[in-house]
Amino acid sequence: MARKIIAALADSSLFLREWLANPQRTGAVAPSSPMLASAMARWLPRDPESFVLELGPGTGAVTAALLKRGLCEDRLVAIENNPVLAKHLRKRFPLARIITGDAWHLDTLLAGLPHPVKSVGAVISSLPLLNFPPAEAEALAAKIRSVLEPRGRWVQYSYHISQDRSRGADDFRLVASKIIWWNIPPARVHVFQK
Repeated sequence: MARKIIAALADSSLFLREWLANPQRTGAVAPSSPMLASAMARWLPRDPESFVLELGPGTGAVTAALLKRGLCEDRLVAIENNPVLAKHLRKRFPLARIITGDAWHLDTLLAGLPHPVKSVGAVISSLPLLNFPPAEAEALAAKIRSVLEPRGRWVQYSYHISQDRSRGADDFRLVASKIIWWNIPPARVHVFQK
């Protein structure tokens, strides 16, 4: 138990340092709470062989919840733009494919892996889409749609809890939306299906 507390404090400290260095890039002041991470992880693909693409994993709070929920670590591909956080993730999740890069280039990054990933069963995103212009969010959503398997899901959270849809989600069917009050700040989890 003491190790878990120490690890959580270390992750929070790292996350806060990176946020202070570049708030626009990091998008949050603290890692996702266990409740938010769990709410996102419950939407894993039914097929255990499907890959899951995580965008903006930060220090790995949602990543850990995905693995706890049953995702095999070698079926996870994560794209983290911050090189310090990506290095931390590689140490924490050595079997996952952690890519340092821009999520807006996800198609190129997935194709450039030693064993290219052509499609994924779910995209789990912690990216602060409202920090970006609508055209950029739409471009990312189009790329997410292109890599999702048929009936694949895009799970996206937002701190704007009053919104019914995430930016860029017009070409998806909304299948669930839930507010997670036990998070700093509270967040809404949207689940979209291709």
